[in-house]
Amino acid sequence: MPRLNARAVAPLFAVIFAALALPAAAEGPSHGLAMHGEPALGADFEHFPYADPDAPKGGRLNYAVSGSFDSLNPFIVQGDASRGLFDQFFGYNVFETLMARSRDEPFTLYPLIAESVETDEDRTFVEFTLDADARFSDGEPIRAQDVIFSMELLAEKGRPLYRNWIGLVEKMEIVGERGVRFTFKETADREIPLLLALLPVLPEHATNVERFDRSTLTPMVGSGPYVISEVRPGEFVHLSRNPDYWARDHPSKTGLDNFDEIRVTYFRDDNAMFQAFQRGLVDIFQETSSSRWATGYDFPAARDGRVIQENFEIGLPSGMYGFVLNTRRPQFADIRLRRAIAGLLDFEWINQNLFSGAYVRTRSFYDGSELSSHGVPASEAELALLGDYAETIPAEILDGTWAPPASDGSGRDRAFMRAAMELFAEAGYRVDGGRLLGPDGRQLSFEIMLNGPSAQPLAMAWQRTLERVGIAVSIRVVDSAQYLQRQRTYDFDVMLMTYTSSLSPGAEQIMRWGSEARDLDGTFNFAGAADPAIDALIQSILSARTREDFVTAVRAYDRVLLAGAYVVPLYHQPEQWVARQNYIRHPGATPVYGPQFPTWWHDRAN
Repeated sequence: MPRLNARAVAPLFAVIFAALALPAAAEGPSHGLAMHGEPALGADFEHFPYADPDAPKGGRLNYAVSGSFDSLNPFIVQGDASRGLFDQFFGYNVFETLMARSRDEPFTLYPLIAESVETDEDRTFVEFTLDADARFSDGEPIRAQDVIFSMELLAEKGRPLYRNWIGLVEKMEIVGERGVRFTFKETADREIPLLLALLPVLPEHATNVERFDRSTLTPMVGSGPYVISEVRPGEFVHLSRNPDYWARDHPSKTGLDNFDEIRVTYFRDDNAMFQAFQRGLVDIFQETSSSRWATGYDFPAARDGRVIQENFEIGLPSGMYGFVLNTRRPQFADIRLRRAIAGLLDFEWINQNLFSGAYVRTRSFYDGSELSSHGVPASEAELALLGDYAETIPAEILDGTWAPPASDGSGRDRAFMRAAMELFAEAGYRVDGGRLLGPDGRQLSFEIMLNGPSAQPLAMAWQRTLERVGIAVSIRVVDSAQYLQRQRTYDFDVMLMTYTSSLSPGAEQIMRWGSEARDLDGTFNFAGAADPAIDALIQSILSARTREDFVTAVRAYDRVLLAGAYVVPLYHQPEQWVARQNYIRHPGATPVYGPQFPTWWHDRAN
């Protein structure tokens, strides 16, 4: 074999190394952007597969929400904004984003205000070209200047989550007549282009900058299919179709936004909402009570077919519904104590006696999906990500066999109680005179804060078990306004929380569990977590380029959250339960993310 001449090949190596040193080349404009892989739909798609392009338009849809509201600005910390304006469940009815998310893929975006998107392999920048037809509801065109205005405004006065995302932008610039380009800092991750594409675009000419961060009941101008036509503070918001809506024939909107009117009505609690549904004042009721789903629909409208109950299979992870332990409180600083407390929730008794056995116990933040660590031993790749932290994770969590302690369901299982007491002893607690005393000689005590009375039976069942071992537990039921204020400032010991999960968890985890969110009011880090291992794994999730690496990172992350015992896991529904009036119809296909109400329609539409 002939030998290579070093002098001859030197120029070739110089070219190769120079090419490797260059920034990644742009891939060219595209119709879509996926977190991992390629969009499932081609550039010529006509509608999302879960939307019916022949759905009739007309009629009114009545939603119901528990609680109250005092603001029409959903983008700021102050005030309780009305649902239905910028809402992943009820629809982005008033405000819209650069791109639309497909609910049948883990995390993929398609055109909306932006007709195309461009980025490079390393996602060091993203460039959006706006649709020339895009208009605000007052008829003014949506300009690249409006996009930059929105980003700067949200970064200064928006929710911390928005500030966190936009803070990773190094430079914003207008490109040509309809282009806007964002160049990212080195600390940005691969998800940031998608997150920016999902931020609202607000009109510079019709937005009060000075008062933007203050709650308001003055309707704001957006670009969505509806405008706010009537407001009764704390009671309802009425939306009317914008007849000049710019995207009514857009592929990302075909088969959506089928009602002429939408009303979001607020009720004092869940029971009041259900009574309104029985009387036909509410059209769709998302059921969360297993006992009511099983036995509570024996009323005339349900018996004669005017009300229909449906079970929907979904492909999402379970999420985590549980009692959050606020580690900012000194009694919850010890992880051994948190594990002991979590071990005293008698799910088997609760499920049978309160919920007719309808629920399954949650064993992971991503239960029921490939992202879950349950049933899967930690791989070599996971252990490499965890590093030395793996030594602090219980063996049963690492090997995938962990599940919350189970009782015999009798409510008097001594073995169940004994296991928890052993953990209390390890943490330096002892029983004296019927009271569980800590190392400081004081009785362990805490308060469970509830938003309304609906979860009181659940809290009382846990309270009874805790009091049997000498823990002093009080339950405080507060109204929605007080609950949200205390939640926002972390003024609670324990509260109920639902951590929703998707097939593509990402940057939102920073505000849920990241150290930087611990001491900022208004974040979702209710547990007060501040763990370098959590921070590192969030970055691993965000930097993953392949689905395999992404799944590995999420499973390792799941194990660290479970090991931290920040949440007492409760349960989840094996299916999604929805009841509807029989004149409300929906497409035959259900996407991965479950029923999409914006695709439903009124059978009596004009």
